[in-house]
Amino acid sequence: MPLFALDNELIFPPAHLAEPDGLLAVGGDLSPERLLLAYRNGIFPWYEGEHILWWSPQPRFVLFPDELKVSKSMQQLLKKNTFDFSINKCFTEVINNCKTISRRGQESTWITDEVKKAYIKLHDLGHAHSAEAWHDQKLVGGLYGIRIGKVFFGESMFSQESNASKFAFIKYVQTLKQEDIKIIDCQVYTEHLESLGARMIERKDFIQLLKEYAQE
Repeated sequence: MPLFALDNELIFPPAHLAEPDGLLAVGGDLSPERLLLAYRNGIFPWYEGEHILWWSPQPRFVLFPDELKVSKSMQQLLKKNTFDFSINKCFTEVINNCKTISRRGQESTWITDEVKKAYIKLHDLGHAHSAEAWHDQKLVGGLYGIRIGKVFFGESMFSQESNASKFAFIKYVQTLKQEDIKIIDCQVYTEHLESLGARMIERKDFIQLLKEYAQE
């Protein structure tokens, strides 16, 4: 498959034309309009060096809120009220932590200053959201992503204390379920999210779900 080079025109090639590893296009920008168009079409950005790369993996890793798995140990933690939970209380602090936290097996982060600026702008416009976990009034975990229609597109999470990000994720999924969110995009496989109920589906099925639910 060819790798598509984007210019100033606000358009993406169809997701099914991506390379086997999911890479679809390079270039373009991180304007709110382009980012929202990408997500609606099952595409997301990921930096490599100075270049914006656009991806659409096959298969796609997703979580249906009804399939959320909460282990017995996490059920006990939730009952103990070890952490406090909030939504959109400190979006910038969450993305800062996701940007700077050390991750096993990763030497750098895809969250560049340009990415950070773009998603803060999306937050200011009401499209990007964060969920936070607090301990003794200190931010210790959280996640952020994009919400379009009845779909939440997860982007990144962080944890400064054991189970803090998992707590924030569980509480947020439970909230999203109450608000009639139908699908949570987890993008690519992680063992951590699989333990919480996420699973692979075919990209074509994911795109069809977006046509039905990612509308505003």
